[in-house]
Amino acid sequence: MSAQAQMRAMLDQLMGTGRDGDTMRQRIKFTDERVCKSHLLESCPHDILSGTRMDLGECLKVHDLALRADYEIASKHQEYFFELDAAEHLQSFIADCDRRTEMAKKRLAETQEEISAEVAAKAERVHELNEEIGKLLARAEQLGGEGNVEEAQQLLEKVEKTRALKKEAEDIYRNSMPASSFQQQKLRVCEVCSAYLGLHDNDRRLADHFGGKLHLGFIEIREKLEKLRKAVTEKQERMRMRRREERDREERAEREREWEMERERERERERERERERERERERERDLLKTTLSLSLSLSLSLSLRSSHTREQEHTVSQERWREYPGEDRWRDDGRRDVERELGERERSPPSSPETGRLRGIERSVSLERENRSSSEERESGEI
Repeated sequence: MSAQAQMRAMLDQLMGTGRDGDTMRQRIKFTDERVCKSHLLESCPHDILSGTRMDLGECLKVHDLALRADYEIASKHQEYFFELDAAEHLQSFIADCDRRTEMAKKRLAETQEEISAEVAAKAERVHELNEEIGKLLARAEQLGGEGNVEEAQQLLEKVEKTRALKKEAEDIYRNSMPASSFQQQKLRVCEVCSAYLGLHDNDRRLADHFGGKLHLGFIEIREKLEKLRKAVTEKQERMRMRRREERDREERAEREREWEMERERERERERERERERERERERERDLLKTTLSLSLSLSLSLSLRSSHTREQEHTVSQERWREYPGEDRWRDDGRRDVERELGERERSPPSSPETGRLRGIERSVSLERENRSSSEERESGEI
């Protein structure tokens, strides 16, 4: 890549697709299905393993640093959950790598000479020390290149101690099997990148492997996969918490609405009871007015009738007195009978339809009062 192309890529990565007002590049968004989501998260295996022995070639999806910049800006304000897509992509790639590792182990088991479990454990110990030496040397070279001379020197001292342990482990392994078998190259499959490692590889070969781009690339892919899984788990947990909070808010709002509706229904019932009591009082007032009116009418009628009856009786007695003046006893007895009859009539009013109606109204009024008092007692008991 020329210097101009590198500068253009750096500007794209910093400023996004619209840095020069180029509308053609803005036609495709980072949310498009054609865009590689692993590339947006800097975890695409096609980029990481580029230039290695396991170069995967160009990715089938769009890789654009400007789109990555657009995504980084937009992701600060909204969740897109591209981590899930990228994690699935890397998981598929790592699963293929693990299958190749298992197949390589099976081929070695078929081709190499069978050894006992004790000898295999001793050989495994030599392999582990070789791996540790290679990792320490690769790390020391990296620190030396970064200028951390003291830390690099400390790692080299640790390498010397590990070499001494390796020599002891090799001697134990050599003494546990025939010399002819020991001279055969014992291979082992790297658990990270599925490459073959020899039991007798020198330190330079081990350092080149563990510090090589292929091995480090697989380590980076596995580390990114773990980070993506963790990010997905955290975001899913946040989403669950957010949904739970929203659900709790909705339930609280629903309970408040139900409570308010119940209060409104109770107020409506109270208003209805008040209206019913008002109607009852109105009926009672009307009934009382009717009763009073009828009582007045009946009293007036009875008083008029009583006065008319007395006048008639007085006239009859006078006529009898004039007709039978000599019969004093009969007159006295007749006068007493008339006076007794008049007294009884005055004390007990005559039975008439008006009197029966008045008594019926009075009984109705008393019955209504009793019913109203009992209903009010029941309502107070329910409340």
